[in-house]
Amino acid sequence: MTKADLVNALEQKAKLPHSYSEKIINLIFRAMIQELLNDGRIEIRGLGSFANRNYKAYSGRNPKTGNIVNVAPKKVPFFKVGKELRERVDANKDKFIIKKA
Repeated sequence: MTKADLVNALEQKAKLPHSYSEKIINLIFRAMIQELLNDGRIEIRGLGSFANRNYKAYSGRNPKTGNIVNVAPKKVPFFKVGKELRERVDANKDKFIIKKA
């Protein structure tokens, strides 16, 4: 599902004009991004949580040239799936298997 699909789904389910649906989705995403920029945590019950993971600096290797490269410390947003969603997806796993003819 893309952002446009999400806007369309909100528009149809809530019977809102497209421009309102788009503004609502953009507002939600901006608030989530701002929370992560402030090093906060986002928890959506039944779905999961978003938080930043901190990685220390390390020496790596450029796979193309083989040269050693120093990688700076960094923060990366990370999503951890919630128990409820994980169990629901796992319970439906057989529905996603494509059977060969």
